[in-house]
Amino acid sequence: MNENEHGGFFAKARLDEDPRGRVTGLSVRRAGVDSVPSSLAELRDLRALDLSYNDVGTLPESLGTLPALTELRLDALGLSSLPASLRALTGLEVLSLYKNRLTEAPSWLPELTGLRTLNLADNELTSLPSGLSGLKHLHTLDLGHNRLPELPPDLGELPSLDRYLYLSDNALRSVPRSLCRLSRLRYLNITDNRLTRLPDEFGALAALRELRLYHNELAELPDSFGALHSLREAHLMGNRLRSLPDTLDGLRELRELRLMDNEVTALPPSIGALRRLRHLDLRNNQLRELPDAVAGLTELTHLDLRNNRLTRLPDALATLPALEKLDLRWNVLDSWPAWLDDLELRGCAVLT
Repeated sequence: MNENEHGGFFAKARLDEDPRGRVTGLSVRRAGVDSVPSSLAELRDLRALDLSYNDVGTLPESLGTLPALTELRLDALGLSSLPASLRALTGLEVLSLYKNRLTEAPSWLPELTGLRTLNLADNELTSLPSGLSGLKHLHTLDLGHNRLPELPPDLGELPSLDRYLYLSDNALRSVPRSLCRLSRLRYLNITDNRLTRLPDEFGALAALRELRLYHNELAELPDSFGALHSLREAHLMGNRLRSLPDTLDGLRELRELRLMDNEVTALPPSIGALRRLRHLDLRNNQLRELPDAVAGLTELTHLDLRNNRLTRLPDALATLPALEKLDLRWNVLDSWPAWLDDLELRGCAVLT
């Protein structure tokens, strides 16, 4: 193999070898190469290949003839298309195509049936190929920062998708009901889209621990939202929510609830059942009062009520034993209750 070919590609490469001296890993990440030699195909034992962050633009067809390859990272290469030969890499487990110029995902992508992690984020995708449900081992899928107006229905038929699903910064107006069949999914991010509602079956995402839905156009949450019994973080800021479902008492594992920059006028009494809640952010809403049920928030440490329309505070706030910070600025309180001084003496920072 000629190490001087293609501007010293192999001279710039970092190699991993097994005990027998066989090259099993090769990286030219950020190495300043401008082309990829066809002779890479000679590395028959190569398992991991990282060509990321180089000004390459195109890839040789010979990449599809690396029989042992399980990890292929092609981030930020300026790619607008992929060699069709890559469809032969059926042993691939990790494929990353982050930050390229792809306008469509290749139709043969579902043929890579061994994939566990697929990253197509930060491209220019407007559609996805049919048949993605064939990726039976996929546990992480990143489709964020594209131009997708809709999702294929079979996205909900990925039985192993249990770690991460990123759909942020697309043009989505709705979520297919089939997505709610991802009953093992633990992290879902659909921020910065155009969602106006969630499916009624949304609560079927029973394993969900972290949900990011901020910067959409949601006016309400389905009643089934309270069935997300494993949920620990809910980031819902920057929507048009006017109210919350009465089923909040089902969110028994919730630690963070971020609702700033909405239009919420009142909280349901069920908010008091969130015994493990620590952070509650309600700034920039339209709250006029709080329910006495907030006395049940015994683990709450931070409560942000800035810029609402509160005229009074419930005495129940004085009984919260873990409260460390209470922000009341820019409200219209008729008077300041005396127990605010007691909170401060106890070590709670009260901002008025």
